[in-house]
Amino acid sequence: MDDRAGGAARPAPAVAPGDACRTRVVLDIVGDKWSLLVVRNLRNGPRRFTELKKAVDGISQRMLTVTLRSLERDGILTRTVHGVMPPHVSYELTEMGRTLREATAPLLEWSVAHLARIDEARAAYDAR
Repeated sequence: MDDRAGGAARPAPAVAPGDACRTRVVLDIVGDKWSLLVVRNLRNGPRRFTELKKAVDGISQRMLTVTLRSLERDGILTRTVHGVMPPHVSYELTEMGRTLREATAPLLEWSVAHLARIDEARAAYDAR
């Protein structure tokens, strides 16, 4: 990264040993099986629980609830209860959630682009 005044590269900030452990905890949370898929499905704005359930193939109702609560607790999304009858709840990415979405979009795109090759590699490996 360039320093604004002199154009020289700035050293990366030092990471304290305790911070490295805490980073692993955060990566475990956002890198679990479902979190990034939920974040991806919130990219176009708020969605209701049932919309997310349909969009995230294979997730159970219980697992979606657990994932949404975890992401809300970590400040990745917000949960809004709308005062209508019957009441409904929507979920939306926070600013931090949007930056997570931007940071992980290339990984998700890579995954989709390489699914067939991964399937082929697994089949070849399993055939040995």
